[in-house]
Amino acid sequence: MFGVGCKVRLFHSKRNACSAFFCTFAPTMKEYHHITLSNGIRIIHEPCPTDVVYCGLIVNAGTRDELPEDSGMAHFCEHTTFKGTTRRRACHVRNCLERVGGDLNAYTNKEETVFYAMVHREDFKRAMDLLTDIVFHSIYPQHELEKEVEVIIDEIDCYRDSPAELIYDEFEEMLFRGHGLGRNILGKAERLRQYGTEDALRFTRRYYCPSNVTVFVYGNVSFDVIVRTVDRLTQNLPEGDAHQEIQPLPMYVPEVREQYRDTHQAHVLIGNRGYSASHPKRTALFLLNNILGGPGMNSLLNVSLREKNGLVYMVESSAFSYTDSGVWSVYFGCEEGHVDRCRKLVLKLLNQLKEKRFSPMQLQAAQKQLIGQILIAGDNFESYALALGKTYAHQGKHRDVNQIISNIREVTADDLRDVAQDLFDEASLTTLIYK
Repeated sequence: MFGVGCKVRLFHSKRNACSAFFCTFAPTMKEYHHITLSNGIRIIHEPCPTDVVYCGLIVNAGTRDELPEDSGMAHFCEHTTFKGTTRRRACHVRNCLERVGGDLNAYTNKEETVFYAMVHREDFKRAMDLLTDIVFHSIYPQHELEKEVEVIIDEIDCYRDSPAELIYDEFEEMLFRGHGLGRNILGKAERLRQYGTEDALRFTRRYYCPSNVTVFVYGNVSFDVIVRTVDRLTQNLPEGDAHQEIQPLPMYVPEVREQYRDTHQAHVLIGNRGYSASHPKRTALFLLNNILGGPGMNSLLNVSLREKNGLVYMVESSAFSYTDSGVWSVYFGCEEGHVDRCRKLVLKLLNQLKEKRFSPMQLQAAQKQLIGQILIAGDNFESYALALGKTYAHQGKHRDVNQIISNIREVTADDLRDVAQDLFDEASLTTLIYK
């Protein structure tokens, strides 16, 4: 049970001579450390009493940072960064952590590219040596690129075979027409086959620089060891800043689009632009979204479309924030003949939320449910470590779960209704239907 007192803790780092006050409503405060090295690399570390260390490098560049002619380049570089460095051949990259039972992985999204590893804590230095090597010293040999691009194209084909996933990408293209946030992460096969070594080097030299990278470590490793290790591995890197330009968001124009797809059921997305990661209404949106279509079987959408009417197997809503915008949406898959009925039920719920004022008991129950989900999700160490790094990379602060919980408890019934009135108006919704 969370205490009602507010504990204040003073954090002081001798290495960067900074101090800050942190406040939590939990009985204890999670320890963490952070520093910016002289070359610009930022490090965030949170101890965890396990023998496994989760660590990685976040490059603050994703699909939205591509030039229009570089479609799919961020994801292409993520794949091919594993294909050899000035010190290692591709086979050595593959085997470096695997041979000690570790795991090496990466992913690309709209705003960052992440390379990370999970290893026994005695192999932390080995993992960090490999991660800094592939991020800062990859050479992108042409013969390896030609093989890997076919792997990426297979990934694209696999994705196209899954309309329940593909529809989300096309939906964002509709929300952010002509903008990097609306660009498909995987790119297009015909363009990918044209990329070579110089293209990959041009992109990574622009963005894979120390000042644009955050190192995160979640595990039982001394912070001094982490700092010394990263500093030693990156001290000779050339200085420089990433050449990033913030592209203004295009005007949002709601649209209804239907497409024929040779699938056994229809897939539908209904939604709107949401709130940015720093927006004051963001927490209220996430709480309202959880009530509407979160993972619980008691979500309003699941009860209405599945339990009461038996129209769908899958229905959910989601809310995602970028640094300057966001996406909120409702997805369902159903028989083609049930699309109109399902849409009407969804719109009915949205209209009710615009008018509804939750009772204190209903609000408290919704808050308790979301808080419980967050605490359970926190037991997934890999996800927690990635969230730790991403929060620090984009917001420059520690991901304080206790503060998140406190923010949820502060949401009022009026806050929820305000969000619904902002986002749920039928005239402002974009709809995409695969039939």
